[in-house]
Order: sequence, then structure tokens, then C-alpha cells
Amino acid sequence: MNHPGHPRVSFPMLECLLTQGCALRIGEPDGTMKTLRLILADQLTRDLASLDDLATQDVALMVEVMDEATYVGHHKQKIAFLFSAMRHFAQSLAAAGVTVDYVRLDDEENTGSFTGEVARALKRHEPDRLVVTEPGEWRVREMMLGWSARFALPVDIRDDDRFFCSRARFARWAEGRKSYRMEFFYREMRRETGLLMRGDEPEGGAWNFDKDNRKSLPAGLRAPPRTRFEPDQTTRDVMDLVSARFADHFGDLETFGWAVTRDDALEAMQHFLSACLPLYGDYQDAMKTDEPFLFHSILSPYLNAGLLSARELCVSAEREYKAGRAPLNAVEGFIRQILGWREYVRGIYWLRMPHYAQTNALSAGRPLPWFYWSGETQMNCIKQVVEETRRNAYAHHIQRLMVTGNFALLAGVSPPEIEAWYLAVYADAYEWVELPNTHGMVMFADGGLLASKPYAASGAYIDRMSDYCGACAYDPKIKSGPRACPFNPLYWNFLIENRDRLRANPRMGMPYRTLDAMSEARREEISREAGVFLESLMHRAGPVQASNQLRLDI
Repeated sequence: MNHPGHPRVSFPMLECLLTQGCALRIGEPDGTMKTLRLILADQLTRDLASLDDLATQDVALMVEVMDEATYVGHHKQKIAFLFSAMRHFAQSLAAAGVTVDYVRLDDEENTGSFTGEVARALKRHEPDRLVVTEPGEWRVREMMLGWSARFALPVDIRDDDRFFCSRARFARWAEGRKSYRMEFFYREMRRETGLLMRGDEPEGGAWNFDKDNRKSLPAGLRAPPRTRFEPDQTTRDVMDLVSARFADHFGDLETFGWAVTRDDALEAMQHFLSACLPLYGDYQDAMKTDEPFLFHSILSPYLNAGLLSARELCVSAEREYKAGRAPLNAVEGFIRQILGWREYVRGIYWLRMPHYAQTNALSAGRPLPWFYWSGETQMNCIKQVVEETRRNAYAHHIQRLMVTGNFALLAGVSPPEIEAWYLAVYADAYEWVELPNTHGMVMFADGGLLASKPYAASGAYIDRMSDYCGACAYDPKIKSGPRACPFNPLYWNFLIENRDRLRANPRMGMPYRTLDAMSEARREEISREAGVFLESLMHRAGPVQASNQLRLDI
């Protein structure tokens, strides 16, 4: 077994993980000590801290609970993916000789909450202690911290060491810094892991090849067909359950094709590495109508649920570069998303919660427009992304950041409302990763703690990086009037409204010089047109279901 604070999976062990996963070792009984081990929906791996010292008399508890399926109105596919993956993982544990206590959502005795189901399991099994791996969400950890007193039982909450950077390690990196920058953190992670390094220097002589990852998609270039998986009977049972219990939730269920086992997730990974990774770097920022995946991995749901590990993904991508099958800009860009951004936002989340979620540096407060749920808008870019999200429970990072996110930023949408939407609609969304990305990078609500500037753009950016504008009722080249792309007046109005907050930002100097060069009459026209458009959103806003609202109580 590994020592506390050390990565459980060393790089030489990855051959095991890449093929069939490491065998689950069940130890001899420790006297009369009996342990109940709770496994959450995003912990579907045998390589889990709470399973380290598993003994033959122990019980693994897995529960499907209504609280976790409804604290936001999760996409139907997201619920189906997690419940099916949980059931398959429970079957694999049982096949390995583990005693599994699995509570289904439709169990008549199901209390609907983690606390309630743990209480029932404690009565059934009468263990001497409860062991869990720390959850990914602050509210759940707060719940668990009260269990020992509530149940008069030792509760061991173990660090989740599936990440490259522990929470304590990130806190040491962040200590004394007034602001955090992913690039500097990422370099330290590269040095510590040795990924894409030649001694003390980065492979290729540069740490970051982002400048080579911004090409628009050439006409005629088609993305490869993606590996999708036909639902088996277990998955179909779950889909029937979701259809019956969550009929009012956002999303289509009929198009479900996610992997729900580790073997299938590995197949999806290998398909990405061979068919998509070589062009991923060049076109990772591109968008195209009816091409929701392009060259992206679509592996984040499996990574965040535990079916794949961060280490095996990074090492596998590095192997493709070393073998000459994928260029450096693609491999570095992919590894940066995992070793850099993913670890970085998790560190910020745990360092700053719960107060981080309450900040609102730009004082944004408008309601989320109805078309984030309906897709009913003349803005074709948003229509495309929302409809693809409905069909797939997925959109790639530029669609999230520069279309739906950019609009929410420019329109001054309330951060909790857009954060609840992102958390609900994507199969890979958990608060630890969704909240910092949305709150800090999309909405700049933390005032620049996470990102160095707001990611605001006019319609010209979307036109350059996609083909959405050609079929749109609006024209990104028109700056004012009824056919002007709404992103254009909204962009300049955003700068006007936030001048006092953003003018001193060194990365905002150029747009503010352009704004200052405009006539007063032109600035007034921009504010007027933006105001009329934003007011129209208020009048056309549809009803928002309670299930779509983030429940802040714990």
C-alpha cells in the first residue's frame, strides 16, 4: 500500500491500469474490526483511498439518492451515466469478492440522502467504523464532518489522492500569493511529474504551445466518427428509471451512448489517442455546426467519475508524442488541460470555499435568459450549443467559454444562476471543477483571482472560430442596428459598465483605448442598443423550474 500523501499510482504501474485495471486486494480480517466503506458516484475506481486496506469482513456501500440527483436539475444523460456506471462498478466489485451493499433509487426504503442511507446501512451491518474518500463537493464534505457525532462512530475521511496535487500541496503553492496563475502552477506540476520534460527543461523548449492551438477549421476537414456505446440491459433499466423519475429535467435521453464501464472507457481513450489527438491541438478552439465533438477527447465524464485516471491519460498522450504519432502542440495542450487546469481549479476550489462562491466582483445580477434551457433564440451560436448540449450532455471548452459563457458575462447574468446551469447540463460537471471555471474564468466574479482578465469577446471571435454566423439572423460585421450581432453592442457595453473595475487591468488596455477613441455619441448608442436588447430578455424570459435552481442549503 502507498503511504499517506504519496501518489497511489506510480508511472510504472500504468501498464496495469491501461489494460485491465489493478487487481483489488482484499486483506485478512483485522481481529473483529468491521468497516463500512462508502463509495460515491465519482469514485468508481478500485484505486481509491477508502479501499486501500479493505478486509474480507468489510462492506462497500453504494447508494443512488434523490438529493444528489436533484440539488440541480441534472441532465437526464448525466443521471443515467452515473447510475449505470455505479451499478456496473458494483458488479465488478462483487465479482472480485467484495461484499457490496447497493441501494437503488427505487428502493421503497430509500431515504433519498447520503446521511439517511448511511444511517440505514449502519443498522444493517453494525460496523466498527465508517471509511470514505473525501467527496468532490464542499457541501458533501461538510455533511460528512458531522457524521461521527451523529452516529457515535469513528469516521475516517481520507484524502483523494487520485490527483497529482494534494490539497495541502496546492495550499503551499498558493501561500503568500495575491493572485494565482495557472501557468506558474502548471510548470511546477510538469517538473514534479516529469511529463514532457527533458531534464530540467520543457520538451520543445517552451512550457505552453497555446499559440499553436487556435486555428479555425478548414473547409472540408471532417472530424472522425466517435466511439459510442450501445446501452446494455443494466443501462436500459437505468434509462427507464430516469425517464420515469426525472421527466422534467433538461436533456434528451434517447441519444445516450456513454461508456459505463472501465473497459469501454479505455476503448474510448484509445480511439481518441489514435483518431483525434493528432489534430486536437490545431483545432481545439474551433467550432462547427453539427460537429459537437470535432477532435476533442470526450473523456472528461470518465475521468471525473473515476473510470479513467488523470495519470494514465497524461502518460498515454505523452507516449503518442514520443512514438511520433501526435505533435507536441496537441499533446502539450491535452496534458495542460488535465495537469494544469483541472488540478489548478480543484486547488482553488478547496482553498477558497465556501466564501469563493459568494463573491461577485462585477456586481452581475440579471436572470439567466430562457434560451439557455429552450435553445429558442435567433443567435445561432447559442442555439447550436444549447441544442447540442441537450442532445449530448456535452459541449467542448470553447463552446462553454466563448459562446454561452461569453454571453452570460457580457449580459451580466447572476453568477449563481449561470453556475447552476453549467453544473446541471454537462455530464462531466461537479462543483469542484465547474464552480471555479464558471465563477472565475467565465464570469470573472472572483475579480481576477483565477484568471488574469475577463474572457469577453464580440461577434468577430465567434465568426472567426466557427461557421455559426453564416446561418444566423444577425451579422457579426454589423456594429449597430437590428441586424447587428448582439455580441457586438454587448461587448462594448460590458466595457462601459465595468470601466471602473477593469480599466486598470493591464490586459484590457487595448480595448479600452479603442473605446476611448469612440465619440461620446457612439458610446451612448452602444449603451442604448445593449439596454434595449437586455430588457427584451427580461420580457421574454420563460418560467424556471425549481429543479433548475441551485439549492444552497446543506
